[in-house]
Amino acid sequence: MKALVLHELHAPLRFESVPDPAQGDDIQIVKLQAASLNHRDLWITKGLYPGIILPTILGSCGCGMIGDRQVVINPNIDWGDEPKVQSAAFHILGLKTKGTFAEQIAIPTDRIHDAPVHFSAEESATLPLSGLTAYRATMVKAKIEKTDKVLISGIGGGVALFAAQFALATGAEVWATSSSISKLVMATKLGIVGTANYKDADWSKGLAAKAGLFDVIIDSAAGDGFNDLVKLAAPAARIVIYGGGAGKINQLNPQAIFWKQLNIMGSTMGNDEEFSEMLSFVNQHKIKPVIDEVFPLKEGNAALQKMQEASQFGKIVLRIEG
Repeated sequence: MKALVLHELHAPLRFESVPDPAQGDDIQIVKLQAASLNHRDLWITKGLYPGIILPTILGSCGCGMIGDRQVVINPNIDWGDEPKVQSAAFHILGLKTKGTFAEQIAIPTDRIHDAPVHFSAEESATLPLSGLTAYRATMVKAKIEKTDKVLISGIGGGVALFAAQFALATGAEVWATSSSISKLVMATKLGIVGTANYKDADWSKGLAAKAGLFDVIIDSAAGDGFNDLVKLAAPAARIVIYGGGAGKINQLNPQAIFWKQLNIMGSTMGNDEEFSEMLSFVNQHKIKPVIDEVFPLKEGNAALQKMQEASQFGKIVLRIEG
């Protein structure tokens, strides 16, 4: 079969022939139709991820066929028995375990789920990592309800968009931030009621004047800008952090946290039960993923370059024809 293989860091993936995967006890072969990119894939190519083992086939998210059954793959490997937190053995499909940037994949039967019936293969491929991360952050940790006012930071990325869509599905009032005017415009077309450009001077004061304070804030950046999010949080607000793209948080004022009685929570991926719940939620609310662009598998390096440029609004997908 053909696959995109990472042989060395800071080098392009190679589109090459590799051995077909082998079926075994409780191991199924999925003929992949589509895979989606995550920032994790880009970070691995740059050596910015722990435990890198080369060569590897990247890709955490995929949709494909087992016979006439269309399936999506749960990318959790060895979450463990504690639903609240992953085990020490936990890892994500695409590193240590070969991933979805290939024509076929061998995967344990318990990782396989029916794809949403109203999705194309490309749409289903967007779900596993981003959808699960967004579901745990919004529905499990923040427990968003229709009475909440919600702020999503960095709208345009896959997790942020799913988080916004999940929050909107509950009936909550959703606002978003970005540094891109075009992304803010596109966000309003999803039903987001208002936006703010976090590159503007005193943006948080301007947003507070328009929107008031927020009951829930879902953040992927951290960094010094997190201080503005604390200012925007209402008393007893829930702030969930699922990423740290902007780095460490400096000069955070603890008084604002304890005096407002804030709940600040970290969230990573989600357990197997939450993966099933996420798929049910998507089916129930007929949520449609936002796809930015679809590339053929052999053009995976061009897809990674687009992710590097951070110009996308929605998921970047690889179409697989094998």
